[in-house]
Amino acid sequence: MRHRPITVAGAVVAAALTFSACGSNTASDNASPAPAASASSAAPSTEAMASPSASASTAGTIVDVAAANPDFSTLVAAVKAAGLAETLSGAGPFTVFAPTNEAFAALPKGLVDKLLLPANKATLTKILTYHVVPGKVMAADVKAGDVATVEGSKITLATTGGVTVNGAKVTATDVNASNGVIHVIDQVLVPPGVDVSKL
Repeated sequence: MRHRPITVAGAVVAAALTFSACGSNTASDNASPAPAASASSAAPSTEAMASPSASASTAGTIVDVAAANPDFSTLVAAVKAAGLAETLSGAGPFTVFAPTNEAFAALPKGLVDKLLLPANKATLTKILTYHVVPGKVMAADVKAGDVATVEGSKITLATTGGVTVNGAKVTATDVNASNGVIHVIDQVLVPPGVDVSKL
């Protein structure tokens, strides 16, 4: 099915699972420079989305920053359900394209609840890690093109008229964390090969 947006503090958490549970180096081996958009085409300021301190030296981990923001409560719940909280709190660095609660709410009715079930942990992990890119990529460094994710598949970045990820709009950028950075997106991304309609 077509890439559909789905969750990421979740994304960050997913990245951790791929590294620790799968022991795969695919994402890190194949990842190309993280996507970035020029400063002029970057998404709006993220002051409202950032934690009290936006500097990486004083901000908490990606999970801490996401947990402190009520707009990411669904993503944080997904990261915990996938067992990725500890991983995404690790050294990293990670770049997470994080869907907001509204992005998750836009998914088919009942899908989020199904993804949070223990039986669907593997699928949830794939979705979350698909939102995570190895390394710390700031908005000013984003370039249009395909970029490998921690999940192993690639996401497509575009910078015309604003930054998008697989068509999902980046609504806030450069939310700093001690182990990476979060860019906010308005849709949940679903990796190729994952059919959520069968859950």
